Amino acid sequence: MNKLYKALVYDREVSLSVLETTDMVNDAIKIHNLDAQSAVTLGGLLTCAAYMAGCLKSEKGAVSLTVKAGGDAGTVSVSGNQKGHIRGYIDGSCHGKLNGGYLTVVKEDGLFRPFVGTCELRGNDVSQNLMQYFQMSEQIDTAVAIGVKMDGNRCVAAGGVVMQLLPGTSEENMDRAEERMQAFVNPAEVVAKFGADGILNEFFPDLAENGATYLTFPEYKCNCSREKTADIVRSLGRQEALDIINETGSIKVHCHYCNTDHEFTLEDIDKLF
Repeated sequence: MNKLYKALVYDREVSLSVLETTDMVNDAIKIHNLDAQSAVTLGGLLTCAAYMAGCLKSEKGAVSLTVKAGGDAGTVSVSGNQKGHIRGYIDGSCHGKLNGGYLTVVKEDGLFRPFVGTCELRGNDVSQNLMQYFQMSEQIDTAVAIGVKMDGNRCVAAGGVVMQLLPGTSEENMDRAEERMQAFVNPAEVVAKFGADGILNEFFPDLAENGATYLTFPEYKCNCSREKTADIVRSLGRQEALDIINETGSIKVHCHYCNTDHEFTLEDIDKLF
């Protein structure tokens, strides 16, 4: 089961998030038939999206992360909403590599005031790139330890820990947070050994004892539907839709996020119009 724990630690001056997203990554592997390297990259970004979606305040809030890799300009795109519905896809042309290119983050607060931040990728490590994004685009000191562990083409552990300093954090608590993060140099191994519940018990026992945590259950879930796709087809207009039907036999709309084709025949077009 996917889990996201959120809490305040170290005199409530540091925001803590603990994630376990193994099932989410395996869902993505199944949907997209991913190889191991692509699963590590997409799984890491899905976990990042789960963390950032968990920070949204508005019920209509949403966040998306898009990577345009260097070289052959492969693309990775993930998104999530305040309900914890996370989805994503990876363009096979980037072969699961993030070296070069840019990460763009769009946060929608539900009031049509999106925040857009961009940073240059410094390597293939998802954690490093997300830390750089927070430092460069949002000017927030954030420690990120997110990883994915594979056994062949199956994910055996995914998740990690994110700590973010709140305004006014004392130097003492900065040091405490930095020291604690040293335990998560290999985050996927820690998740594999302890899971999210075990991480709280082992590394943050005070939280585990007093229950001062907020728990949600993110999942891989696409928000596309045949009804929404029908609206896209309807926007073409009847004549253009009929022209496509006459030329190709049907109209197919592909969703990259859930790897699904929504097909509309002549009979469907008659019903739509």
